[in-house]
Amino acid sequence: MTYIVFDIGGTKTRIATSSDLKKLDEVKSFHTPPTFKAGIKDMVEIIKGMTDNVEAMAGGIRGLMNEEHTGITNDGKLTNWAGEDISTALKAELGDVPVFLENDTAIAGVGEAVFGAGEGLEIIAYHTVSTGVGGAKIEDGEIDRAHIGFEPGHQILDIDRTILGDEITPTLENLVSGSAVMDRMGIEPYDIPQDDVIWDELAGYLGQGLRNTVLYWSPDAIVLGGSMIIGDPAIQIDAIRKAASVAMENFEPVPLITAAKLGDEAGLWGGLAILSRRL
Repeated sequence: MTYIVFDIGGTKTRIATSSDLKKLDEVKSFHTPPTFKAGIKDMVEIIKGMTDNVEAMAGGIRGLMNEEHTGITNDGKLTNWAGEDISTALKAELGDVPVFLENDTAIAGVGEAVFGAGEGLEIIAYHTVSTGVGGAKIEDGEIDRAHIGFEPGHQILDIDRTILGDEITPTLENLVSGSAVMDRMGIEPYDIPQDDVIWDELAGYLGQGLRNTVLYWSPDAIVLGGSMIIGDPAIQIDAIRKAASVAMENFEPVPLITAAKLGDEAGLWGGLAILSRRL
């Protein structure tokens, strides 16, 4: 009996096997093809090379999920995957087994909530800060229900546009993401020294965004992942905690704010958690 978990990212796709839904047995990765057909072909070849007895599958993909959670409706990177039925394509090649598909950030949040930094807590707010900013609310190890999905990176913060000016939409993502920093500074974030004042400024912006997270979702903990948080250099967790506390203005206590633990494999661990709960 072999369970398959996967994570289809804009750059890499990761696939892993598990025999007990408690650990990852074998993990493989490859460059994500730009086209849907090539991507499914590569996934199937790798999975068949790992096992000939697939019991069930669960995984994440970047982009906005369709209503049936069988694929994505759009994505800025995986444009040629939009509108395709990933679940049906995998079943056609690997057998009519259960396939659970979720947004990649949301399923990574499940991984952190169940196996990572939020283990043992009931309500987790997971945010990833990397090229963009995403997130999801995880309750009792499951992605909270939503009509469309969660997009915390698109919340408006710089209302009077004093920071970003009139040409850029003043969202959290456009304030703290790696691509936004690159656009403003003209240099990749990983080339900016850790002692540069920009990192404290980013912590301040993120603290304001997390104030909204606390007020809207009331989580037990906020888990932060992504290259802008767990990279080197990075926005420091202590600075984020301080900024969030200042932003709350003693309105209510700030929950635990901590860095993610599972790194690039968070989505795979999330797949294990999804399978263990839904089968």
